[in-house]
Amino acid sequence: MSRWRGSLLSSKVDFDPSFRYETSWLVSPALLFSLRALFSLYAFVTLFTVFGWNGAHGLSEESEHSFSYFTDLTYWGLAFYYAFSALHSCSYWLTGTPLLARWPRTLQIAHSMFYSTITVYPWIVTIVYWALLFSGSFPSSFSTWTNTSQHGLNAFYALFEIVIPRTDPLSWINLVPIIIILALYLGLAYLTLETEGFYVYDFLDSRTNSQGIVAGYIIGILAAAIIVFLIVRYVIKFRVWITEQKLGKTGKFTNCLHTPPADKEAQNELQPMPKEGRI
Repeated sequence: MSRWRGSLLSSKVDFDPSFRYETSWLVSPALLFSLRALFSLYAFVTLFTVFGWNGAHGLSEESEHSFSYFTDLTYWGLAFYYAFSALHSCSYWLTGTPLLARWPRTLQIAHSMFYSTITVYPWIVTIVYWALLFSGSFPSSFSTWTNTSQHGLNAFYALFEIVIPRTDPLSWINLVPIIIILALYLGLAYLTLETEGFYVYDFLDSRTNSQGIVAGYIIGILAAAIIVFLIVRYVIKFRVWITEQKLGKTGKFTNCLHTPPADKEAQNELQPMPKEGRI
C-alpha cells in the first residue's frame, strides 16, 4: 500500500511541480484568475447572446446547427477552458495548492491536452475563416460583433495563454489528440450532411468541388494544424527562455507558500529520489 501511495504522490508531483498552469511570470495569481474568469464570462455571454438573438428572430434552428461548426465548438472549448483555468488559479491563490494538483493523473493529462487544443485550434479557425469563408463584409453590426468575437478575439484568447502563464512548451504527445479531434470533426461534418442535409463548410462540398480539391483542403488544414502546433510549441519555449533565463522572472506566486514552487522544483531536481516504498 505504501508503495502504491508513494507512486501516486510522485506521479502527481511530476505533472506540474511548480504550478505552471496556474501562475504567470508577469501577473499575480489573483490577477491571472480575474482575467481568465473575465475572458470565460465574455465567451459564455457571446454564445448565449447568439442563442437569444436567434430565438428572438425565429432562427432557433441556427443555434442547433451551431454545434456542427468547428468555430462554435472551439469557442465553447475556450469558454470552458478559461472557466476551469480560472478555477485552478483561484484555488492556488487562496490555498497554495491548485485544484488541478489534487485531480487524478488522467484528468491532469486531459487538462494538458485541453491546453494544447485551445492554443492551436483558434488559429486554424481564424486563418480558415478570413482566408476562405469571409465574404468581404458583414450584414449587420450584430454579425460584425459575433464574427469578430469568434473569428478574431478567439486568437487573442489563444495568444494570452501562450504568452502570459508560465506553462511549459506543448508536449509532443499532445499532437496526437490535435490530429484525432480534427479527424473526428471531419466525421461530424459529413454526419451533419447525412442527418441535416447541409455542408457546414462549402470547401467540403464535393458537388461544387472535385474530390481532389476537397481532399486538398482537408490535407491542407491538417498540415496547418501541425505547423501551428510547432509554432506554438517553440513560441512558448522562447517565452520560457526569455522570461526565466534572460529576465530572471521565474514567476509570481501566492503568499500562502513560504517557499515558492519554482524554488521547490529546483530543489527536487538536485535531491536524490526517495527509496522505493517510502512516502
